[in-house]
This record gives sequence, structure tokens and C-alpha cells, in this order.
Amino acid sequence: MSTNIGKKIRIIRESERLTRDQFADLTGIPASAQKFYETGRVESIGSETLIKITTHPQFTKYTLWLMTGKTNETAGQIAPSLSPDGQKRIKNLLKASNVGK
Repeated sequence: MSTNIGKKIRIIRESERLTRDQFADLTGIPASAQKFYETGRVESIGSETLIKITTHPQFTKYTLWLMTGKTNETAGQIAPSLSPDGQKRIKNLLKASNVGK
């Protein structure tokens, strides 16, 4: 599950068109740690890290998707594929990383 969360963090970051350094500035999660999460080199992602992402105003819309893989558009909880960048980019990222399989 943690590996999937790491890949989802990457999808969120990339769908928002942020570099790891920009994401670090927003969340306080060092770029080096992000790389480990995103590539699965670190298998355990702590609650403090998840809280930093899910409580940031730019990323709260992805909380439900990040934690469960589900969305609730009426509650403002979307997947990155529903973000302004559209679905094609996210589908390609999901296919490349096998998230959800």
C-alpha cells in the first residue's frame, strides 16, 4: 500500500506541474524524501508526511483519492485525472507505474 501511496504522491505532484523542490517548499517534505517515496525505495510513509500533503490547501482535494483510491466530486474530493490538466496525462502516469493493479 505504501508503494502505491508513493506513486500517487508523484502523480499529484506532477499533475500540479510541480518539481520536487517546489513541492518541498509547499509541504516541507524534502525533495530527497519525495524521491524515495515516489520510487518505492522507502516502503513506509509516516502519518506526519501524509498530513503535510493532505492538509495543504492545494492538495486537500486529493485526500480521499490518495488514501483510498476513491473520489467524491460533490465533496470536492477528486483524483488528479479530474484536475485542470485533464485525464490523458494521468492515465499515462498510472499506466507507467501500474497504480491500482
